[in-house]
Parts: sequence; structure tokens; C-alpha cells
Amino acid sequence: MSNAHIFLEHLNTEYLRLHKEYEDLYWISYMGDHSVDTAKDTALVARDVFRSDRELYTKTQEFLKGADAATKSRFKIWLRFFDLYQSPPEVQSLKNKISKLESKLLEKRAARKEGYLDPVTGKFVEASFHKMRTMRNTHDDERVRKACFEGCEKLAVGLVTEYIEIVRLRNEYAKKLGYSDFYAFKLQSEDGMTKKELVVLFDSIYEKTKFVFADIRKLEKKSPGLRKPWNFQYRLAGDFTKEEDPYFQFDDALLRWGRSFSALGIDFQKGKMQLDLMDRKGKWNNGFCHWPDLVHYKKGKRIPGSSNFTCNVVAGQVGSGAQGYNTLFHEGGHAAHFMNVDEREVALNHEYPPMTMSLAETQSMFLDTVFSSVEWKTRYAKDTKGNPYPFELYERKVRTLAPLRAARMHSILFVSNFERDIYETKTLTREKVLAIARKNYRKYFDHSEDSLYALNIPHINIWEYSGGYHGYGLAEIALTQWRAYFYKKYGYIVDNPNVGKEMKKMWSFGSRFTYKEFVRKATGSNPSAKALLEDMVMTPDKVIETAKKRIVRLAKVKLSTKPVRLNAKISMVHGKKEIANNSTSFEDMAEVYGKWVRNQAKKEG
Repeated sequence: MSNAHIFLEHLNTEYLRLHKEYEDLYWISYMGDHSVDTAKDTALVARDVFRSDRELYTKTQEFLKGADAATKSRFKIWLRFFDLYQSPPEVQSLKNKISKLESKLLEKRAARKEGYLDPVTGKFVEASFHKMRTMRNTHDDERVRKACFEGCEKLAVGLVTEYIEIVRLRNEYAKKLGYSDFYAFKLQSEDGMTKKELVVLFDSIYEKTKFVFADIRKLEKKSPGLRKPWNFQYRLAGDFTKEEDPYFQFDDALLRWGRSFSALGIDFQKGKMQLDLMDRKGKWNNGFCHWPDLVHYKKGKRIPGSSNFTCNVVAGQVGSGAQGYNTLFHEGGHAAHFMNVDEREVALNHEYPPMTMSLAETQSMFLDTVFSSVEWKTRYAKDTKGNPYPFELYERKVRTLAPLRAARMHSILFVSNFERDIYETKTLTREKVLAIARKNYRKYFDHSEDSLYALNIPHINIWEYSGGYHGYGLAEIALTQWRAYFYKKYGYIVDNPNVGKEMKKMWSFGSRFTYKEFVRKATGSNPSAKALLEDMVMTPDKVIETAKKRIVRLAKVKLSTKPVRLNAKISMVHGKKEIANNSTSFEDMAEVYGKWVRNQAKKEG
């Protein structure tokens, strides 16, 4: 083996080891055990030292000069990787300081007391942030909805002091690297965009869709108090959430998800998966997916990866089951993406740069639109008596919620603009942070009262995700364009193995391509917001007409009754306890887990 190949082997094996050491501890910490936080921070430093190692960067440049064509392409990948992380020693020490502060904030967040004041008794009722958010949208008593809203607002201000210090240090870090602020650094280094480019793109989408606020104000004349933040979702969608709930009981979710992925031809390439899906105190209050074992090659043989993903289903709570379904598709999409990569260099096979949020979220958000589609619902969603999700319910929902068609994108623009404002503000204070949060909430939601909701978004507190929420917006553009491509080519998406085949092909490249290159290769066209805008302004009649055509087309596809084959070792866990696994079969695991979910619901009840 030549010196060049020995060096390449070292880069792959060493990064693989450092990545796994950190990710294993990350999972333990975020699942609620903070005894590992010091070790986690130490492992993070070791990983970051490798990524920013100047000597490795220089050696890569030297080997590149004398390499043959095949080896040269491999060194170019590592050169691109190291180039993203080069920084002076004092900047790296600043990054380490930020990481420790983030860990302290995480620990404080996990230990905080969450709940609301009962509007009748005045007594404190313990409830997780997720439970309060769902109650705010579904509880019949406006007083309770308001109390839950206020409980969440109180949580929003609890970590502002720590957040301000982290923002200050992040900006200091970015300025030492020559950027105006941390937001500019993240946008340019990860997506190759300037703030001006992003603002022009996002503002154009906002200007073309903000007409929905006038529609909502018209509705408020018939429903006084509609625009109060604790009334809005309940008045418009609360009844639908309750009416839909029987069709999305979470004890059935695992099997339906498995059958749907299997019918699409998605598998996990002999990898291992660990799913922790139920809410509990101390656990990180947002879904995510990580990969401790990266796909890699050893002596020419592909070694499968592993994946952990999580969410916060509150067993038996109205509306929570549907959120859990969404997570199975969304985070399951992330897992499928990175466990199907087929690149030789592990530098391309993980979720961090050169992978970007925009590119990664395109995959997961595409798959949660499979779940949210009426075709999937009318085919897979059934109540306990076996009755399918009624199209009549879908039609009423479309007509009633027409003003919310742009809401998903507006919520993304909201967080993205909030963070940009935060990082651009000089001498940030508590008062300024709260004012920025309220200002952006007012702009993108137009509710009658302001909210500090932005400060409850978990992403803003974590280095990897902070300053990157725009990636969800870019992903919305890409996935809508991709869906339009598939519908035009095949006529249907749900249960279409050709769709799964094309997705798996794109997943195999890892982060070899940029966001723009990916979209061109996947759809044959440059990224464009055209399909997204057409979708957001579509009339209810057109939405319903399109839905009917898609259901008719899907009816020609036979529903698979074959055993679920996802080609993975799957373990369903709750913290450190394993509830079920698929060693016998996927169906057996789903049955055992379903029974456990039902028991959890009884305890919650």
C-alpha cells in the first residue's frame, strides 16, 4: 500500500472513530443522562481538533499534487472537508468554550420545571412543553389553552441570559474568521449563499403569500378572538385534530410506517436503528436523528451504518399520535438517507458540513409529505373499526384551512429572520432579544398578541443547527420541485418503488453535491420556487380536484400485504430500556411496541 493510500486510510478510520465517540455520548446526554456531558464535550473537542488540524490539511494538499487521477479525486474530497474547518488556534479554543456553554444550557433546559397554572385552582400543573403546546391547540377550555400558552411563554425567557452570551461568542468566532456575523458565516460556509441572496429569495416568497393574513382577518369577524395565539390553531384546526385523531393512534404507527417505507422500496442497507419516541422528563424536547456509526469501507467491503432517532409523543394525547407519525417519516427519512450513502470517504457520509441542512432536510421533509398526503391517509390511516380516513373530512379541512396553506413556509421564514436579526444586532440585551422575537412573530403570524415562541425553538441553542433554519426553507423549495417531477413522470408517489429507487440513487452520493447540484441532478432543473408558490396559492377547488385524481391513480396500485422488509436491525427503546426489537419480525416488534404504547396511554390517562 502506498503512502498516499495509508494516509487516506488513516483519515477515514480516525474520523470514523472520533465521530462515533462523540455521537454515542451525544445520544445519551440528549436522552436525559447528563452524567456524560463532560466526556461528551471532551469528545467534541477531539473531533473538532481533527477537522481543523492544519497538519492534516497540509499533508492532504501535498499528497494531492503527486496523486494519480483516481487517488486525486479522493484527496480533493478531504481537501474540501478540511477547508471548511480551518481556523486559528484561538478560534478553536473559542469554539470549545461555546460548546461547554451549550452543554450547560442543555442541562439547565432538561432540569427546568415545565407546566402551567390551572386557571380554576391556581395550582401548578406539571406538563412538558410538548404536552402544553398540544393542549394549547386542542383543549376545549380557552382558559386552559391560554394557561398553556403562558406556560410556554415563561419557558421562553428562562434561558435568555445564557443565549445572549452564546450569541456574543458565536459572533466573535465568525468575526475572527472574517465574517460580519455568525449568521453570515453559517450561510456562506454551508450553503455558499450571501445574506442578500437569501433575503431576496425569502422576501419574494413572503410578499407573494402574505395575502393570507387579510383572509384570516376576514374570518376573525365571524369568529372574534380567532387571532389570539391560544385560539388560532384550536378555532381553525382543533376540531379537525380531534376528528382525525382516531385514524392516527400511535400504537398502529410503527407498522403503517414500515409498510409504507417497504412499499416505496426504501431499506436501511443492513444497518442498525434505535428509536426512542415517547416523551419523558429530561429528554430533549425535539425530534432528531443522528448516526454514530457511519457507512464506511474496510478492505473494499461496505460496512453498514447505524442510526438513532427520537421524538416526544405523549401517549394517548389528542393530536400527539399524528405528530409521532410525522416523525417516523421525517426522522426515518433522515435515517434512510445517511444509511444509503455509498461513498468511499467518510467525509461525505455524515450530517455535518459538507452536508448542509438544506440538502439533508430535502430528503426527510419529502418523506413527511408522503405521510401528510391525502393518498397516504386514505390508503393507510384507519380507525379501530377499520374505517379508512374519509375523503369528506379531507375536503372540509382543505376548504376551512385554505388560509394556512402558506403557514409551514411562513414559520420557517419566521425562525430564519429572527436569527438573522439576532446576530446582526449590536450589544444584544435581554430587552432586545425579547423585542426581536415579538417583532418577527407579529410579522410572520399576524396574531392579535405577540409571542416569544422563537426562543422555544431548540435549534437556536445548538451550534450545528443555529443560523441554519433557512435550510428548511430551501428544502421546501427543493422537495416541492422534486414532488412535481415525480408526479409528472410517474403519476403517483405513495407506494411507488420507482420513487424510492430514484431517491436511493441520490442518497448514495452523500454530500458529494451541493444543494443546487443535487436539485439539478434529481429533477433535471435548477432550483426554483415556482412549484412551491403554485402549491401555496392553489385554490381549495384545485387542491381537491388534484387530490381526487391522485387517489384514483393510486387505486390502480395494489396494496402490498407482504411482510415488512426494511433490511435493518431495529430496537424500540424508552431511555435505557428496550421495549421491542425485530429479531423475530417487524410485525412482531410492532405488535409488542403497540401494546406498550397503549399501556403508557393508560398511565397518562
